Amino acid sequence: MKALSLFELNNLVHEALEATFDHTYWLTAELSECRVAANGHCYVELVEKDDDSRVLIAKARGNIWRNTYPLLAATFEHETGQKLQPGLKILVEAKVTFHELYGYALNIIDIDPTYTLGDMARKRKEILAQLEADGVLTLNKELALPRPLSRIAVISSSTAAGYGDFCDQLEKSPYRFTTRLFPAIMQGEHVEESVIEALDSIAEEQEAWDAVVIIRGGGAVSDLNGFDTYLLAANVAQFPLPVLTGIGHERDDTIIDVVAHTRLKTPTAVAAFLIERQRDEYETLLQMEKNLQQNICRKLEKERNRFEQNGRRYQMATASYCHREKANLLKLTSLLEKQIFQLIQQQQFQLNSLQQVYEKAVATQISHEQIKLASIGKQLALAGPERILKMGFSITYHQGKAVKSASLLKSGSRLTTRLAEGSITSTVD
Repeated sequence: MKALSLFELNNLVHEALEATFDHTYWLTAELSECRVAANGHCYVELVEKDDDSRVLIAKARGNIWRNTYPLLAATFEHETGQKLQPGLKILVEAKVTFHELYGYALNIIDIDPTYTLGDMARKRKEILAQLEADGVLTLNKELALPRPLSRIAVISSSTAAGYGDFCDQLEKSPYRFTTRLFPAIMQGEHVEESVIEALDSIAEEQEAWDAVVIIRGGGAVSDLNGFDTYLLAANVAQFPLPVLTGIGHERDDTIIDVVAHTRLKTPTAVAAFLIERQRDEYETLLQMEKNLQQNICRKLEKERNRFEQNGRRYQMATASYCHREKANLLKLTSLLEKQIFQLIQQQQFQLNSLQQVYEKAVATQISHEQIKLASIGKQLALAGPERILKMGFSITYHQGKAVKSASLLKSGSRLTTRLAEGSITSTVD
C-alpha cells in the first residue's frame, strides 16, 4: 500500500471540506482571543462553554482579513459601543477553511452586532435582577442629599481631563467646596477592584464627606465595561453616602449609573449639579432670611400695637384704680379721724377716772406709810442707844471702837466709857 505524505493528506481534507462546506454559516461563540497583527489581519479564537459547568466544549481559530476587518470592527463598535475584545459573545458569518500548513480555521466575513447587544443587555438585566433580589438596587437612591452639599470625595483618575474640568468648574463658582481625589483606574479590566478600593477608603472616613462623585473624561464607550459588574454595582448601591456619577456616557446608562443616587452625563454636569445645589441652598437661605425679617417686623409691629393697646388699657385702669383708691382713702381717713377722736375721748375719760383713783390710792398709801413710819420711829426710839444709856447701861470704846470682848484689851489700854450723861476715861491694869 502506498503511503500518503502529510501534505497529500491535508490536501485531501482541504478538498473534502471545501466540497462539503461550500457555503457560509452563521454561528454563535465567545471571543477568547482577539489580536490585530501588524499586517492588518485580525486573528481570533472562538470558544463555546457548557452553560452549567462553564467547561470549554469547543474551540476554533478564526481570521478576519484586513480588507474586511476595519469595516466590521467600526460597525460593531458603533452599534454596540464595544470594541471586539475577549469575553464578548458574538454572532458571525464564517466560511470553513482548511490550509495544508495552518490547518482548520474559520474565515469570518460578517458580524451581527445585534446579537452581542442582546447578550450584553441580558447580562445587565441579570445583574439588575440580582441586585433587586438582594434588596439593594435602590438603597443609595433612598439616601437624602445632605444640606449643604459641599464636602465631596472624588473617585477618578488624577490625569483624567474630566477630573480637571470638574475641579476647575467648582473653583470658579462663587461657592466653597471641599474636595479630595481618591485615585482609581477608570478604564480597562481593573476598574472594578480599583473603584471598590477607593470606595473602601472613603467609607473609613465617611463622617468627613457629604457625597461621593465617580467621574471620568471622554473616551471610547467600550472603556465602560468595567462599570457593568455586579460587585461594583453592589458596593455603590450599599454605600453609606450618596453617590453621583458622571462617567461621560450619554447614550446608555452603565449599571452603576442605575444604582447610584444621581446619574449625570459628564464630570462638568456633576459640577454644575453641585453648584446648582449650592445656589439653591443659598437662595433658600436668602429667602428664609427675608421671610424671617418680614416675620420679625410683623411680630414686632403686632407686639407694638398690643403694647400700645395694653398701655392705654393700663393707663385707664390705673386712673380708675387711683380714683377708686383715692375715694376709699378719703373714706378711710374720715373714718380713722372719727375713730381716733372717739379713742382719744375714751382714753381721756379713762385717764380722768384713773387720776381720781390714783389720787385716792396715793393718799391712802401715804397715810398707811405715815402710820408705819411713826411706828418704826417709836421702835427706833425704844431701841436707840440713848434710851439704853438712860436705863443705866454704858458703852466702852477702845481706839474709837466699841469693846465687845475683854480678851481684846491689854494692860495699859486706854478706854472711854460713855454714860447717859458724860463719859469716863480709864486705863486697864
